[in-house]
Amino acid sequence: MALAQRRLRLLFASFAALLLLAGLRTADLGLLQSNHLSAVAQSDEVKVLAQPATRGPILDRDGRALALTEPGDDVEAYLVPDPAKAAAQLAPLLHTSVAALALELGSRHNQYLAHRLPASQAQRIAALKIAGISLVTDDIRYYPFGSLAGQLLGGMHSNGTGAGGLEEEYGKQLAGSNGDTRVVYAGDGKPISIDVLRQTKAGSTIRLTLDAQLQQEAESVLANVGARYTPKSATAIVSDPRTGAVLALANWPSANPSNPGAGSNWTDSAVELSYEPGSTFKIVVVGGALSDGLVTPNTPFAIPSVLQYDGRTISDSEPHGNETLTTTGIVGQSSNIGAVEIGERLGEARFYQWTRLFGFGQPTGIGLPGEAEGLIPPLADYNNFSMGNLPFGQGESVTPIQLASAYAAIADGGVLRPPHIVAAIGGENLRTARGRRILSPQVAAEMRTILEAPLQSGGTASEISVPGYTLAGKTGTANIAVNGTYSHTKYIASFVGFAPAQNPQVEVTVVVDQPQDGAIYGTDAPAHAWQAIMSWALRYLQIPPG
Repeated sequence: MALAQRRLRLLFASFAALLLLAGLRTADLGLLQSNHLSAVAQSDEVKVLAQPATRGPILDRDGRALALTEPGDDVEAYLVPDPAKAAAQLAPLLHTSVAALALELGSRHNQYLAHRLPASQAQRIAALKIAGISLVTDDIRYYPFGSLAGQLLGGMHSNGTGAGGLEEEYGKQLAGSNGDTRVVYAGDGKPISIDVLRQTKAGSTIRLTLDAQLQQEAESVLANVGARYTPKSATAIVSDPRTGAVLALANWPSANPSNPGAGSNWTDSAVELSYEPGSTFKIVVVGGALSDGLVTPNTPFAIPSVLQYDGRTISDSEPHGNETLTTTGIVGQSSNIGAVEIGERLGEARFYQWTRLFGFGQPTGIGLPGEAEGLIPPLADYNNFSMGNLPFGQGESVTPIQLASAYAAIADGGVLRPPHIVAAIGGENLRTARGRRILSPQVAAEMRTILEAPLQSGGTASEISVPGYTLAGKTGTANIAVNGTYSHTKYIASFVGFAPAQNPQVEVTVVVDQPQDGAIYGTDAPAHAWQAIMSWALRYLQIPPG
């Protein structure tokens, strides 16, 4: 009986507690929160606003900011009580007319008066405390070095997506993820309740292999080429052949990433230009013949003044009589006839296979948008004259980055490595792809010695030197095909090489599209630009003489 009474008293106590809680809640709703609930009831709108994530910065290899995000704001107007007065206050800060602004402010709809204002300007607007005017975070993308590496970096569209270059290719990683905020507006346009529904997640930092100072020097040299030779375009690639890391990727004319809609200089020629390489391509036929045991560096060849091949005449760039050149001499003097004679020993099938082994006809995988594949004729499309021009770089097309990679394989002991320009994302170092061996160490060493010949006495670039260093490289001059016929006024000139020749630590590739003033050869504009960039890079990177 006592137990039952205790249970009954507990039950009554529970009911009493519940009634007390209900009473307190009623009082709270009726008295303490009546003003708030009334405002909500009379509010015109409840909005869910996206809170943009801060875009991640792009840094060079030493942490210098190439692209970063600064605080900015959009200016939003909604139900402004006194449009004329507000317009008079805001117009000077928004750089617009009072009359036009008053008309906008008189609308009963949401109005965005300005986008991505710098923080200093937005703070002056906020200090006015105008009813119905609010600021919405909308950060500004900023490029501290101006147009430096413009084509490489790309820019930003007005909708916040990347416009070309790294901003586009790594847009997802840089963007992060936006948050959501629910805002309740009262009838007078003032926000009365703000709730964070989802937190923002800032974009990842991208660190490049690029060196800003080396990039500046390369662009400065190309600007001089542009001023002196007025080409259609020029590009330079500086890389470490031991790793495939790109240290500079420069283009002329330059492009301003802060204004990606302006101008027409947005082609990244280093990866997008597809052109006939000319004599720089001779490494394929020579490297293949050395590897297949068909020639040695000292194998002699009888070089006639001209060569008749399938009814066509092949000649060298400089007239000469009948002469004898070794394999090394053919490269040093850039003999087209000699390249064809080596190609005859190698044969069509092996030449095609070696062309593919050197990485031509396929993207390098550098990870930049718009990379071209080049064009390598399939073996089935070879005709009777194919081996009369393909061995000296006519009839196929390549990209500058492909050519740089092929020469890097020679420099790095015969290993072809994919070039790369992104070192880390979000603090995590990226794993670089393993290279594949295409030449034996012995053949690669022979090729490095052979490539010293163009820069020695009697070579096509004998005037190019850097005191204290033995250099290796090759010139290239190619007629541009116009309407199916090779032009005698339009050329692409190039030079690619590395240093020190027997212990390569830096490689430079320069390609100049249609230089003027008669400077059509690889020994002209590109070779001298190569010398200037290489000389500066060797000192800057503190590479010992050798």
